[in-house]
Amino acid sequence: MSSHTSPRVILALTASAIFLCVFAATIHATDAGTVDAWGYNEHGQRNVPSGIAFKAVAGGFEHSLGLTADGNLVAWGSNSYGALNVPSGNNFVAISSCQRFNLASRDDGSVVGWGLNNYNQCNTPSGVFHAIAAGEEHGLAIRADGSIAAWGRNQYGQCDVPTGNEFAAVAAAYGQSLAIRNDGTLAAWGMTSNGLSNTPAGTFQAIGCGEYHNVALRTDGSLVAWGSNEQGQCNVPQGNDFIAVSSGKFYNLSLKSDGTLVAWGLDAFDILSVPNSGPYFAIDAGQHHGLAITPEPATLSLLAAGIGAIWMKRRRKA
Repeated sequence: MSSHTSPRVILALTASAIFLCVFAATIHATDAGTVDAWGYNEHGQRNVPSGIAFKAVAGGFEHSLGLTADGNLVAWGSNSYGALNVPSGNNFVAISSCQRFNLASRDDGSVVGWGLNNYNQCNTPSGVFHAIAAGEEHGLAIRADGSIAAWGRNQYGQCDVPTGNEFAAVAAAYGQSLAIRNDGTLAAWGMTSNGLSNTPAGTFQAIGCGEYHNVALRTDGSLVAWGSNEQGQCNVPQGNDFIAVSSGKFYNLSLKSDGTLVAWGLDAFDILSVPNSGPYFAIDAGQHHGLAITPEPATLSLLAAGIGAIWMKRRRKA
């Protein structure tokens, strides 16, 4: 929505753009399906347009954003600050939403932003990027050379990016930023309250930023969380069969290798009540609503085989 992730994953086993705002990726460029939505719906952010196949989703506060199978953008919910005024074109490859602003990247590596722009968070830098993350009032993107660009509000140093060009993924939320290096280690900067900058040791493949907490998926398929735990948002489920993670305001979502979805943290608006058992291949946690994509029946068996093959390959490497 990943103030969340955004990334904010959708599937952590392939190329990615993390969001609390979210981690955006898919198993294969042609994977697409229908969206399940649950939780807060006062502004219609759960009212997914029918008849559209989506390959990625991103949740903000009062709106949702989807990337269609043919590379277009579709948004629904509240249009406050122009959050639904998506740019035209069918060459988009990744999306991220947080609060009332959005980011999307095109297949040429350029990034566009729209929605609330009170701290110039929609004024994206030029260049070629391969990962994006929308925080509540700032944006992050990884350049083609592996370095990080940041823009927007910098009250807590969330735009004071670490030096180096070894970064593979980013996530952002209110006042905080998080990244994975190429070697799998984590870097955190910005807000330091609740121990947010105290990143755990080890190697990781996916990350999510919530409101004053972070979650990370280890390369062995297990989860770890740190920061505020007032709502149980850091009480991660046990197991080492997780493949994706995304954080909302005070809750988290994680996708298992069998396509089932687990939710934990504050159960406001029944956000922990996942609508069905899946299988899903893409997820995102909005501030108070969840989004997940289930494959169309024609591609379900192929998708299941693909998840299994990738999962076994990763386990052999772990």
